[in-house]
Amino acid sequence: MRVVILAGGRGTRISEETDVKPKPMVDIGGRPILWHIMRHYAAQGFHDFVIAAGYKAEVIKRFFLDEIEMAGDLTVDSRHGRVSRAGQAAETWRVRIVDTGLDTNTGGRILRLKPLLSDGPFLVTYGDGVSNVPIDKVIASHRLNGSLATITAVHPPARFGGIRFDGEDIAGFVERPQIGEGWINGGFAVFEPGVFDYLARDGDAGALETSLYERLAREGRLGAYRHDGFWQCVDTLRELRLLQGMWDSGRAPWKTWMDLPTTSVEAA
Repeated sequence: MRVVILAGGRGTRISEETDVKPKPMVDIGGRPILWHIMRHYAAQGFHDFVIAAGYKAEVIKRFFLDEIEMAGDLTVDSRHGRVSRAGQAAETWRVRIVDTGLDTNTGGRILRLKPLLSDGPFLVTYGDGVSNVPIDKVIASHRLNGSLATITAVHPPARFGGIRFDGEDIAGFVERPQIGEGWINGGFAVFEPGVFDYLARDGDAGALETSLYERLAREGRLGAYRHDGFWQCVDTLRELRLLQGMWDSGRAPWKTWMDLPTTSVEAA
């Protein structure tokens, strides 16, 4: 299955970071959110990506071009003016970056990708949320319920931090825990090609939530996989700092992949 990542929005609620880059390119641990999402999919066997770009698409394109340019081992022979490369790139994915328009809504972006996605089911997620959701279980749920689309339902993070008690004493504090009730759409969805018939009704202006999900729900054709594990989107600087702190601590719940050898650089 191909993996579609929506990465074209302006990210106005975190404008301190997105004035110069799209939100999926905001860094966590020196790597864009987009990279973290793709690593999660790749760790579960999905390597074929379609990036639905829009706002500042050139930043996304430049990132992947630089990844190729700097991949493997690099030998710089300054005496003879030669540069040679050896070894393979750290990543094994295939990435198509498609400009789906500056102001196109989420459903419209998927619709514009129809020529690439009409041959079978495909995966879709947002470019600003990380999770440890098991993709294979989402797909299994989708196949079992026979729906036209299946979304991953997650518990929204609490607005405030929590307190841990030991009897009557405070044992510590929890920074914005996942709440134990309520569900929201967390992305990490599976679509059948039949969704394009629904998305075509509203064209570029259609949002996934209204043009697809609400209509499918009314018809009983929308499924959901309930994920009780970690999920967090990045809408504010506070949420970004929360994820950065988790990464720096070495306890990032969304890190489901093994670290690969880093690129070495030798100057001759």
